[in-house]
Amino acid sequence: MGKQLKNKSTIIKILIIIISYVIVTVLLKSGLLNRQYTSLLVPMAINIMLAVSLNLVTGFLGELSLGHAGFMSIGAYAGALITLNLDLPMPVEFTMAIIIGGLIAALFGFIIGMPVLRLNGDYLAITTLAFGEIIKSVLISLKITNGARGLSQIPIYSNYKNYTLVFILMVITVVTLTNFVKSRHGRMITSIRDNAIAAESIGINVGRYKVLAFTVAAFFAGVAGVLYAHNVSILKPTTFDYNKSIEILVIVVLGGMGSIRGSIIAAIIMTILPEFLRGADEYRMLLYAIALIVIMIFNHSKIKEGLMTNRTFAKLFAKKKGEC
Repeated sequence: MGKQLKNKSTIIKILIIIISYVIVTVLLKSGLLNRQYTSLLVPMAINIMLAVSLNLVTGFLGELSLGHAGFMSIGAYAGALITLNLDLPMPVEFTMAIIIGGLIAALFGFIIGMPVLRLNGDYLAITTLAFGEIIKSVLISLKITNGARGLSQIPIYSNYKNYTLVFILMVITVVTLTNFVKSRHGRMITSIRDNAIAAESIGINVGRYKVLAFTVAAFFAGVAGVLYAHNVSILKPTTFDYNKSIEILVIVVLGGMGSIRGSIIAAIIMTILPEFLRGADEYRMLLYAIALIVIMIFNHSKIKEGLMTNRTFAKLFAKKKGEC
């Protein structure tokens, strides 16, 4: 019975992915989307990848990281330098950029994660925030990255015309991280979030799994960075400051910590909302802030309602058990 339900759930998810892709393709081919909203398709996919990958650290591991934009910038610059300096066919060149950009970001995630994840709470948040600023300063000082002027004339390989490729990479990211969370390693990471001392007492290497989560999240942030670089065609170090990290964190918080589905929905809303409010120039930021507050209140009430329902069921179960 459980296996049948699992297979049914998998089929439903596959159908949702296919239907989503078909709807977007129809809208693109028919010209029903104007230029403004067409240009949001790739940023939406990139934000989903960033939010889902950060959720692995913040939601499932339970550690507050404010340096996610740093890993994104590493992947973006690494991928851009490859496509700018190589003269290969587009599929080969872009594939190399995605793989190498993700791996270099993962390497930095591993190197930084080893000492940083010994800290907890506010100390970890401040340290990762500092890491993001250090990366920005290094990018400004290096000649290979063209300093503060950044990189330009990056080949446009991941714009809306190549949306199929971007969509596939987004789906791979979501499916991979979903399966990772449900795997043995994912359950251990979640147990560390719930109670690190208890997890360590039953033989779980807490440090190892913290670094693993940090490294995996950094890899997918790097891949998202590569897609970003080849969508905008221009890179500047100031794009990846602490504001970008906080923006990604806001998406994760709005969607719900530890909810991949919530991160996807929140990323879509947070990408469309600023453009939707662009018509109200004078009140845009005010309306944006009000919308965020309303979403958070709604989220809180839903969570509270869920907790109350769980408590009610628990009381009924206890009462039933006492009667038996």
